[in-house]
Amino acid sequence: MSRTFAYCRVSTLDQTTENQIREIAAAGFSVDPKRIIEETISGSVAAMERKGFAKLMDRLEAGDILIVTKLDRLGRNAMDVRTTVDRLAFEGVKVHCLALGGVDLTSAAGRMTMGVIAAVAEFERDLLIERTQAGLMRAKASGKTLGRPRALTDEQQDHIIQKRRQGISLGALAKEFKVSRAAIQRVEKRTA
Repeated sequence: MSRTFAYCRVSTLDQTTENQIREIAAAGFSVDPKRIIEETISGSVAAMERKGFAKLMDRLEAGDILIVTKLDRLGRNAMDVRTTVDRLAFEGVKVHCLALGGVDLTSAAGRMTMGVIAAVAEFERDLLIERTQAGLMRAKASGKTLGRPRALTDEQQDHIIQKRRQGISLGALAKEFKVSRAAIQRVEKRTA
């Protein structure tokens, strides 16, 4: 006999999973309260790295149904969601997403939907990369210096090199110029 589970996730402590639980009930799913897994963790953490989701995976068996309100409850991005859904399908667990009309993501229609979502996500990522690269090239062409501003001027760097040759320690120079020891070491590496 199949069992129905619900996975409800929020990102911060001041949020609640109550709306997700109500949405699942309003969609007609009857979930035993002990089978509602609630978790407060950032969506940037992969599903399989979340403690609550990992415990849920241990409880799920072939024939069970897992309900989520939205895809982003399941993973940090389209690829993570796809991996999670594929693993659940391999275990024989059906995954219903209410935001997609309650479609079972492990069915043929669900896999097609996941494919379209993954393709759109990849397209968006590629567009973002293209825009970022175009912006960087435009900035470079206009003479802008890219990256973090230098902590030390050319004169300060020359002074550091002279002091290091005189045997002054990294720590003393770091204090004098109010930078880290690593910044002093980078100056040395550039001139070596």
